[in-house]
Amino acid sequence: MTKEKLWTRNFGALIAANGLLFASFHFLLPTITLYAASLGATGMQMGLIGGIFGYSAIFIRLFTDTGVRAFGKKICLYAGLVLCVLATLGYMLFANIHALVFARVIHGFGFGLSTTFAAALAADVIPASRRGEGIGYFGLGSTVAMAMAPALGLWLLSEGAVNLFLSSITAALLALFFAYICRGKKHASELPEVSPIKSSIRNRLCERNTGGPALLTILFGAGYGSVNTFIAMLAAEKGIEGAGLFFVIGTLFIFISRPFGGRLLDRYGAFAVVLPGAVSYLAALGLLLWAPSLGWMLTASAFYGLGAGALLPALLTWMLNQVRPDRHSAASATFYNMLDIGTSTGILVLGTVAGEIGFTRMFGWIAAIMGLFLLLAVIQYRSKDDATVVLDDLKTKKADGGL
Repeated sequence: MTKEKLWTRNFGALIAANGLLFASFHFLLPTITLYAASLGATGMQMGLIGGIFGYSAIFIRLFTDTGVRAFGKKICLYAGLVLCVLATLGYMLFANIHALVFARVIHGFGFGLSTTFAAALAADVIPASRRGEGIGYFGLGSTVAMAMAPALGLWLLSEGAVNLFLSSITAALLALFFAYICRGKKHASELPEVSPIKSSIRNRLCERNTGGPALLTILFGAGYGSVNTFIAMLAAEKGIEGAGLFFVIGTLFIFISRPFGGRLLDRYGAFAVVLPGAVSYLAALGLLLWAPSLGWMLTASAFYGLGAGALLPALLTWMLNQVRPDRHSAASATFYNMLDIGTSTGILVLGTVAGEIGFTRMFGWIAAIMGLFLLLAVIQYRSKDDATVVLDDLKTKKADGGL
């Protein structure tokens, strides 16, 4: 059977829009608290500015089901990107702490909407038979942004806050442009969803039938966010210089893992990627705990890249495969909610732990979290909780005479 076409104008435009969205965000990730400090923010205020963003994104995703029924996915994506632009403009125009906090809330709303609906639209334009491969490629734009934008943001801030904010606004506007050119004939992703609204907060936070991958995403978010946040502190505690190369090598191996991991998932199911991905990530943590030199830390970064590059798209694809096509936006919202909950909570708790026992021993806690991740993944695998055949896949098989 001939493979369905993956690389279309719509798919390419969504990859570009997603990458630029994450670039706009990551310009500000390491710099917004520094900017707040320059305005006289206290430590508590800087913590609020840093943390309220993620919780705002989680909050707005509780209402994505209502929004998509009323307006459709593309309008919701446009709205999210416009909010990102307005919030960043607010950082630049209103230089006081209270305005900064308010703008962070608006930015969290915009980012929550944008990430959810960009992924949901991507799931709709990617052929069901190549969803794992497509989601892997879709995430490469954000991977590049995560690797390069923070350092560029710090340089822009050193040249003046106006340059930083204008760059972030420009990236968000370009993301809006690429989202707009994702057009063509009308399809399901451009129309309001018709499935019933689930009224409970629990179902809005976590879409039904996604509980297994949702729990794993929380655990992975805690480990992934903590490694990214504290790797420099670990290197400093060990007396290792040049730790920034960890992310360069890691990003290279994320690129290597994405195409192979996606094809493996499409052929054999989520566990064929999740289990080896978890083992690779655990190997990276083991090497980081032991690493006496930069060379060994960079060896760990290779395993880190292979593990993270496999797990992030696999968990998202797994959730998408657990639901009907008209619930893709809800599944996407669930993925980002669980990732944000895990990341925010993990950084908060493990950062506190590190203050008591040091970063090297704290990385042992991260290894324990990923060990639990692997154990739960194995348990789910043995219970065969891998619903990789969903409504649109069934339709495809019927068309091919497979049912």
